[in-house]
Amino acid sequence: MRTYKNIIKQNGCVLGLLFTLLIAPSCKKSFLDVDPQGQQSAVDFWKTEEDATKGVNAIYAGLRTWENTAFPAIEIESTGSDEAEKGSTPTDAIYFNLYDTFTVTSAEGALNAFWAGQYRNINLCNQVLDNVPSISMNETLKARYLAEAKFIRAYSYFRLVRAYGDVPLRLNIPADASEYNIPRTDKATVYEQIEKDLTEAAEVLPQSYGSADIGRATKGAALGMHAKVAMYLKKWDLVLSLTSQVMGMGYSLFPDFEKEFRIENENSQESLFEVQAELLVGNNEASNSQYSQVQGAASVTEGGWGFNVPTPELLAAFEPGDPRKDATILFRGETTPQGDFIPEIVPNPMYNQKSYVPFRFYVSGYAQGAGQNFRVMRFADVLLMNAEAANELGDPAQALLSLNKVRERARGGNAAILPDVTTTDKTALRQAIYKERQVELAMENDRYFDVIRQGRGAEVFGPKGWKANKNEVWPIPQPEIDLSGNLLTQNPGY
Repeated sequence: MRTYKNIIKQNGCVLGLLFTLLIAPSCKKSFLDVDPQGQQSAVDFWKTEEDATKGVNAIYAGLRTWENTAFPAIEIESTGSDEAEKGSTPTDAIYFNLYDTFTVTSAEGALNAFWAGQYRNINLCNQVLDNVPSISMNETLKARYLAEAKFIRAYSYFRLVRAYGDVPLRLNIPADASEYNIPRTDKATVYEQIEKDLTEAAEVLPQSYGSADIGRATKGAALGMHAKVAMYLKKWDLVLSLTSQVMGMGYSLFPDFEKEFRIENENSQESLFEVQAELLVGNNEASNSQYSQVQGAASVTEGGWGFNVPTPELLAAFEPGDPRKDATILFRGETTPQGDFIPEIVPNPMYNQKSYVPFRFYVSGYAQGAGQNFRVMRFADVLLMNAEAANELGDPAQALLSLNKVRERARGGNAAILPDVTTTDKTALRQAIYKERQVELAMENDRYFDVIRQGRGAEVFGPKGWKANKNEVWPIPQPEIDLSGNLLTQNPGY
């Protein structure tokens, strides 16, 4: 479990400059490349345009760490759902089951790791937002860097507020020790700040970048993320407006659903935002993403840890003939489209195929699949949000148009499967959209909180132990409560 721990302190403030990052325009993901030997003293930092660049790049590099994409994120954002369960062997990492059965207590480590990971992201963003404005540099680039920091701060706060409800809202680096310990902020205020950050980011961010900067936050990413936040708040007029803007920006569905998730098709025309990952031979510190490794089919020859596996409920959710079933679920004993055989001896009958990396990309001594990006938001999600908003606002024609675009791509020209949805009944169409979200976005860490925001937690997760007025959120980590001297309070029921 590799995480970045070299935190640099200056005047009592945790700067969190975890590594120095260098720009190399010839590399697709060059703004993420790490030089662990090139660490710079904090007292000499935040002086130049190059410092600003390094500070912003550190934000992006932090997004692919263990807390953000591996065990803690999976436990908090996936395991509680009906589409995923622990996987691996029965005795391996049994604490996963606490999330699956809703018996987790505030002392469980993933709660604190996920919390810490998001606040580390926010800390890096706040450093940029506090320090870059005073740097003498290209003003257009400065504005863009500030917008990028606001986007990622909003993304991390969105993950926090969904997971824990009320959370401390910190928008600046503490000036002195008295500002370190702050109470929880009500979630409505946190959501207001998330929307503010995304609005301001969208006003500045470009629609696209040159090859050296692919993967940075764009205007479309900010608009799409704002639409998702607004959907959780049931601001349907805003969801419809924001998704309509994104739909007019040139995004489109990647023609082949299965190939959309392969390394060679990262940052495609369907991608609004992805956490960038790269396997850099000779630089193990930079090749640190374990998103694919922890979910890979577990065996001696193929590697992978075999966690976060699909459930029988997810398998049954796909309509007969839906190609997305085989593109989402990696079955024991199958040969993948890329020619890899999954041995019959692996412990689990199914694995997450969206995180699968062909074995030819494995490099000895590095995490298997370290180059696999994590798709945060795809255009398919935008279309389904547009469909849901249109239906809620009484426009079934628009809802069907967006919904059926997703189904059309899924069936791949085979008219015999996945026929268009035709109902205009509001309740029936709502259920069809929910169903489409389930199968289209399966195993992408969306299902759990999606069902809760739909108000169906007890209906869908009740058989697993989910209880209303408690399990809408996870417990506040006990170590954080202890560190605060009990200034932080616990969520009801825990």
